[in-house]
Amino acid sequence: MGVLAVLALPLLLLGVSGILYLYQSVRWLLSKSAVQNKVVVITDAISGLGKECSRVFHAGGARLVLCGRTWEKLEALYDALISVADPSVTYTPKLILLDISDINCIQDVAKEILNCYGCVDILINNASMKVKGAVQSISLELDKKIMDANYFGPITLTKAILPNMISRRTGQIVLINSIQGKIGIPFRAAYAASKHAAVGFFDCLRAEMEEFNISVSTVNPTFICSYHRQPAPGNWEASIWKFFFRKVAYGVHPVEVAEEVLRTVSSKKQEVLMANPIPRAAVYIRTFFPELFFAIVASGIRERLKTKEE
Repeated sequence: MGVLAVLALPLLLLGVSGILYLYQSVRWLLSKSAVQNKVVVITDAISGLGKECSRVFHAGGARLVLCGRTWEKLEALYDALISVADPSVTYTPKLILLDISDINCIQDVAKEILNCYGCVDILINNASMKVKGAVQSISLELDKKIMDANYFGPITLTKAILPNMISRRTGQIVLINSIQGKIGIPFRAAYAASKHAAVGFFDCLRAEMEEFNISVSTVNPTFICSYHRQPAPGNWEASIWKFFFRKVAYGVHPVEVAEEVLRTVSSKKQEVLMANPIPRAAVYIRTFFPELFFAIVASGIRERLKTKEE
């Protein structure tokens, strides 16, 4: 009896782990099958996240239309996908030049996209531009450029593709946004403003498109890093500011986000927040305890100024 009692817990843990593994495996297979033969458009496919999204959707048998600003990088991505693909279960990707911040060209590019297969099943708005600096140091011209890339560009392309989806009464639009569409972090005002604007637009679009059976999803990660990196050395517990935001330094890897985008498309989730516990808590504190959140942010500003003076 004693031996059975000792073995019970390890066996139980092993059984639960096995069930979870099978569940995740089945879920992943179902996610891949959900995009098979679907026409999937990915903007900024040549970025780190764009490449990973291209990889997972291509492996899932999607008919890809890859958009990017540089033809050479698009061709390199094309070669990388083709070199590892099974031609019996994948389609040859189509390549389209697109600078999402050039609003005037988007209508023509949208026509080119639709001409590839005659329709779009899934539009993944991945293109984005970042900027960091104090409000007074960022020019109005740069503010406008950030808004064009992160807000006006995605909504212009979405509006150009929407009539096709509405006429077919099917489709899915995915916005890869940022946690900064939920909370504003100092010295990122232009970026946070553009991400807030995008969230507001796609939240409204989601409700309006329900009658046409068109799904709208937003994926909000913390910042996306190109590799797993550790936070800079230092006394992270020295201030509440550093404790509150230290986890942001880890970021999320493009592979993790790409796989989550695939799952989001498969399950048609409306909104996903990809964040470690501390940034995730920050979103809820901003919502339910705004004064506490603002006090923490203010303490970070004071500490930064003090460090500069020293």
